[in-house]
Amino acid sequence: MRMAAADAQSFWMSAKIPNDAFLLYGFDGVPADLEQALAVVRRNVTACPELLVRIDDSNAWRYPCWVPYDATADWFVVHELDDTSWSRCLEAIGALADDQLDATVRPWRLHVFAGVEGAPGATRPGTVAVVQMSHALADGRRSAALAARMFGRDEPVPEVFPRRLGAWALPYLALRAGAAHRQLMRDTESGVVAAPADSWPAQQTNDRPEPPYALRTVVRRRAELPGPTVTVGVLAAIGEALSAELGGVTALGAEVPMAKPGVRHANNHFGNVGVALHPRLPFHERAVRIEAELAARRQRFEHSAVVAADAATAAVPPRLLRWGTAQFDVHARSATVAGNTVVSSVNRGPADLTFGGCPVVMTAGFPALSPMMGLTHGVHGIGDSVTISVHASPSALPDVDSYVERLSAVLDAGD
Repeated sequence: MRMAAADAQSFWMSAKIPNDAFLLYGFDGVPADLEQALAVVRRNVTACPELLVRIDDSNAWRYPCWVPYDATADWFVVHELDDTSWSRCLEAIGALADDQLDATVRPWRLHVFAGVEGAPGATRPGTVAVVQMSHALADGRRSAALAARMFGRDEPVPEVFPRRLGAWALPYLALRAGAAHRQLMRDTESGVVAAPADSWPAQQTNDRPEPPYALRTVVRRRAELPGPTVTVGVLAAIGEALSAELGGVTALGAEVPMAKPGVRHANNHFGNVGVALHPRLPFHERAVRIEAELAARRQRFEHSAVVAADAATAAVPPRLLRWGTAQFDVHARSATVAGNTVVSSVNRGPADLTFGGCPVVMTAGFPALSPMMGLTHGVHGIGDSVTISVHASPSALPDVDSYVERLSAVLDAGD
């Protein structure tokens, strides 16, 4: 099956900016028979055609294709830790980013760490399973569904309905997209549609990331988190904690991945929106403003201009899109940014996953860093457990533990 333009662009861009996703699942206990537990996962994978693929990019004049491919033994890796503490496990997971996937060989890999001491939510030494996945295969929602199939959830993966229009339709689609954009401008001027998000001055968090990268987690029960929703409450807490960590900076914004409305035409069915974090406001007022801004961003996202632009992009000839992606300059810097951090929030469903008979107790994710983003956050829930993850470079946060302590304190104090 031919890849959608959005997914092909994600695949090609990964050569410049590594973008593998890492989905972490913590299980309470260690399977009595680890090989048998992995055998069950392999059977679950075999029953999920969406996982049994790789990319064929052998024709430079065409879009890459997803081709059927069986998962082999090297898609499953068991790691031995000299130090089995939770902090050392996070260090080992962070190091996995140094070995990015070649999606023409395999678009995902499962890493298993057994006997981890002090894993959040575990009542005994636990098992940590990390699904490393090429972003071309899935966005946040789809990757969660694919990982859940590995661990026993028998629910369909979000279906993708490929567009059938080719490059011959591009002139018409481009004209339609131009007309829709002009209508968006008129709707914005008249107040029917919210104005686009502001840009913010680049901060230390936007410095080019340098290793060693740090992973941290803060785990809470859903009812313990402040705010009208989990996402809004965490954004409000990040605004206050990050402002304090940066010495009182007041102009702060976050990039928030948001699912697109309508029919899913690609594995990656989302876009990033900008939201102001309003660190000077009291927590409750801050949360109200952030909630309103997310609603405004969604309203703008639902405008017909966005759909028309996506359709035109999907018809761009593959050679042209490949060339355009290759021109991206990873060394370019900007004084203003769409966000001073990224906050990716995904509910991964009920706590119904198991590994070798051990129940899932938490899940986490660590959005990738990029040349203009040295600090990202994940907000991932499963069952009643929510994990706020911090992925940081020392160039962005010299003292990540200080920041995490601030963030934890704001989450506990917010109301």
